[in-house]
Amino acid sequence: MKANIRLYQPGDFDAINILWRVAREVSLPDFQRRKGYFFYQDLAYFRDHLLPENQVWVVLDGSQTNSPPVAFMAIKDDFIDHLYVHPEHWRKGLGGQLLAHARNLSPQRLWLYTLQINLNARAFYEKQGFRAIEFGLSPAPENEPDVKYEWLAQ
Repeated sequence: MKANIRLYQPGDFDAINILWRVAREVSLPDFQRRKGYFFYQDLAYFRDHLLPENQVWVVLDGSQTNSPPVAFMAIKDDFIDHLYVHPEHWRKGLGGQLLAHARNLSPQRLWLYTLQINLNARAFYEKQGFRAIEFGLSPAPENEPDVKYEWLAQ
């Protein structure tokens, strides 16, 4: 599926937050139940932290021009803060296309964190040429084992 990638627009807010929540609940249900936040807290975090601190790119369903976003990436310089794809659109190449877009934005280096227990995300990033460079603990309130990944241009 060819991704239709564009910058976030205010009308994307609800759809992005729903897909972000659904993706987390499907990918790590036990973690989400144990450490998850209420939906209103997700909304506040997205509004107050993700949007002001990052450039947010969204992927629209390629079959419709006015469709809601089906994936998004929040990036600041060479740091990918968030990358999520709605579960109904997993394994269609959208995450890889968002990473290709990130490489265009930052062609020399990209880095990110993911949780150690998120084996699917880890396999995805490794398949995309990222390598684990550090194992640690995410900051509060998560305080969970995480992995720092890095991609460097060849």
